[in-house]
Amino acid sequence: MPRNATPLRLSALDENDLQTISATLQDAVAQLGDFEFSKSACTFTLALNRFRWEGGGRKERVRTGLQFARVLSAKAHKLRQGADEAVVNLLSIGFEAGNAPSGDIILVFSGGGELRLSVECVEAVMVDISAPWPASSRPEHEAE
Repeated sequence: MPRNATPLRLSALDENDLQTISATLQDAVAQLGDFEFSKSACTFTLALNRFRWEGGGRKERVRTGLQFARVLSAKAHKLRQGADEAVVNLLSIGFEAGNAPSGDIILVFSGGGELRLSVECVEAVMVDISAPWPASSRPEHEAE
């Protein structure tokens, strides 16, 4: 890794922790083929290319793994099933509480796509798994 590029490692055990991961992964891009739900292990794993917001003004992306544990089910809405090469842009990750500590983790993608993970509780880990590389641009959002 280049200097000043310490890999991030974050964990989430509650909704507040999940908000930190959500902010870190805002505008990450991924291919649907890099999403995997393991019913037997009760995990959902994603590999994404996230923008390094902490990059000190540099435009860089880094490969990042995100895994949710204690996942009971995964449901997709407006995400093309079987389109492994399709690219999605992650906007946010949220949590809707059920019977504590269970609930749904909701990953929202541009274009109206959504992934809803029914979980026993919030338990997630995010880890950078590559060195950063130059990004062609910085993500921008329209003012609301």
